[in-house]
Amino acid sequence: MVLPFLKLGTLVLKTLSKPIAGRLKKEAGLHPKFRQLIVSMAQANHRLTTTMQRRIYGHATDVEIRPLNEEKAVQAAVDLIGELFVFSVAGVALIFEVQRSSRSEAKKEELRKQEMEGLRLRDEQLAGEVECLKQKLEEIEQLARARGLAGVFNFRQAPAEDSKSGKKLA
Repeated sequence: MVLPFLKLGTLVLKTLSKPIAGRLKKEAGLHPKFRQLIVSMAQANHRLTTTMQRRIYGHATDVEIRPLNEEKAVQAAVDLIGELFVFSVAGVALIFEVQRSSRSEAKKEELRKQEMEGLRLRDEQLAGEVECLKQKLEEIEQLARARGLAGVFNFRQAPAEDSKSGKKLA
């Protein structure tokens, strides 16, 4: 019953993180010190991605890479920040779901272990009862050998009754 609400909660969290990321992007572009930091971050990211693209396509990598203008750098950086925020929220939700699932599996495994222990104890109890019954059967067989067939059925010790008259025969 909790699982559908939990999944719905993570979906709501992911959905709410997108407007928060948008707000974060907007504010990040306006703050002067943070703006300078993200411009340098965006320029480094631009150099890295351009170099990787040149290597992938087999172009010359020793050619100078032109830096982005400040507005494009800010826009690229805040887009990256927004995507990282949404990705981190989704990652945290995924980690939470995996841990919850792991705890659930651990509980199920513990129940299986307890059930197996119960079955093992019952098996040992039944094995003990079978052993006891084997001993009793062996004692009866020994008595039967000692007394013979008539001794087992107790023909000589208890006189038989006539079923019609109720009188004892013998």
